[in-house]
Amino acid sequence: MLISGPMAGRRRGAAVITAVVTCSTVLAGPGLAAAGGPPSPAASAPQLEWRPCVRGSAFDCATAKVPLDYRNPGGRTIELAVIKRKATGPGRRIGTLFFNPGGPGGPGTVQMPQSYAFFPREVRERFDIVSWDPRGVGSSTAVNCFTSPGEVRAWLTSKPAGFPVGARQRAAWIAAYKELSRRCQQRDPELLRHVSTADTARDLDGLRQAVGDPQLSYLGISYGTYLGATYANLFPGKVRAMALDSTIDPQAWTNHASSANPRLTTFQRMGADRGAAAILDQFLTRCGATTTARCAFSAGSPQATRDTFDRLMRRLREHPVGAWTYGRTVGDLVNGLYIVHGWTGLAGRLQTLWQGRAPDPSAVPPAPPVPHPDPYLGDEQAAAVFCGDSPNPRDPGVYHALEEASALRAGDPGRFWTWASEPCATWPAVAAQGYRGPWNAPTAHPVLVIGTTYDPATPYSGAQAMAKELAHARLLTHLGYGHTALLNPSSCINAYESRYLIDGTLPPAGAACRQDTPPFSVPRPNGGVATGGGAMAGLVP
Repeated sequence: MLISGPMAGRRRGAAVITAVVTCSTVLAGPGLAAAGGPPSPAASAPQLEWRPCVRGSAFDCATAKVPLDYRNPGGRTIELAVIKRKATGPGRRIGTLFFNPGGPGGPGTVQMPQSYAFFPREVRERFDIVSWDPRGVGSSTAVNCFTSPGEVRAWLTSKPAGFPVGARQRAAWIAAYKELSRRCQQRDPELLRHVSTADTARDLDGLRQAVGDPQLSYLGISYGTYLGATYANLFPGKVRAMALDSTIDPQAWTNHASSANPRLTTFQRMGADRGAAAILDQFLTRCGATTTARCAFSAGSPQATRDTFDRLMRRLREHPVGAWTYGRTVGDLVNGLYIVHGWTGLAGRLQTLWQGRAPDPSAVPPAPPVPHPDPYLGDEQAAAVFCGDSPNPRDPGVYHALEEASALRAGDPGRFWTWASEPCATWPAVAAQGYRGPWNAPTAHPVLVIGTTYDPATPYSGAQAMAKELAHARLLTHLGYGHTALLNPSSCINAYESRYLIDGTLPPAGAACRQDTPPFSVPRPNGGVATGGGAMAGLVP
């Protein structure tokens, strides 16, 4: 999923947040100048030797070797960790579905196994599902700017949790990320320039060739939608089926292809702050409309619950509860809104803080196990992709004013999302071969774009923008809450998505699906379907 809180939320696994390698023929595609240079020389497809990730595992693992720089395929190579779950329907396999879990920096070898059960049954039957740790991340050749776990711990404790509050914390935050940038520049500056989304799209086309598929079948969520759009415009003739779930506006990500110093951060351009404010308001409204048996933070009515929340936030700014500062609490809040089935636990943590006690860390369920040891996933891995790809203000001193402006339009989440981009202010590298558009290359087959009406990271407007930017796309609306329809399921969305991935059938224009289980409610057996013009005032409960 999309990175949240500088770069750390994704490490909590697919259950909370989040966010899929090389060409035998690299095509520059439309927008050659924007893509960053002349056509790349040919590079051989990587070889994949599959073996069980661990003895007895249903998941197979392999390692792919790819060029660091596609303009120099005979130069330095790097490794990509790849994982596969074979199709479960004997004799019915169509091919491979590649999956990127978002981020940027989401480790597919960790998050695909954690998310596997959420894939529609028909998709699991008909496709091998393959993911990977993108270059710079996890068990692939990774950006790692520290020499020991002790150095990592010391750096983490040098900065405030969530985001900074007050002049002293702002100075500590800025100094910490400046120090991180210094360390990264010293360790492997060449790698930092070659971990862009466009580089990963070239890796993805190589993996497609490695598994023997003539065209790509792909599911990307959150940041993975931007990766998918990049692939679709670099390799438009290779798109068989591409589902993009919880979509980023590509023009917002690239600052409308401008290399000039932007006035706003990436997440402000995307409207992530407004999206998070809208879903927070829904959380408090639905919590206040039910009983404390279903939402522990309910104060008896929506307005009373909002008032209690505002008082709690003001109180935490002056009087933290143990390690639970205002910044940490807002960070936990935004992350907690990603998955609807976690709203009950989020409400419980807020109520515990309201009572003046620190929440029990054991109350947060651990992420599901993965079929191999967890890799190192430091903040610098997401930063390397995000900051190299997406322009952000380069003066750390402007972020406090940007925070205040965002807070005026989006409240507490605005402060959180503003500081999520600040690490880029001092980041030392820009992508050597980035792609910044155009986004309308005619693809071999149409793209399915899925947007959720209340999303704390990638607002519905991003899906609307992506569907318009791509040359041939169909928008499917998820009438619900949370980040990605994959992890906040709708049986109706799953049915449309399965038909599209299996045989290319698009949903009807204007199709919209309700979430199976609205927040704080008794689960409904399946999602309903609504069709029409696509303009929704809100979720129909």
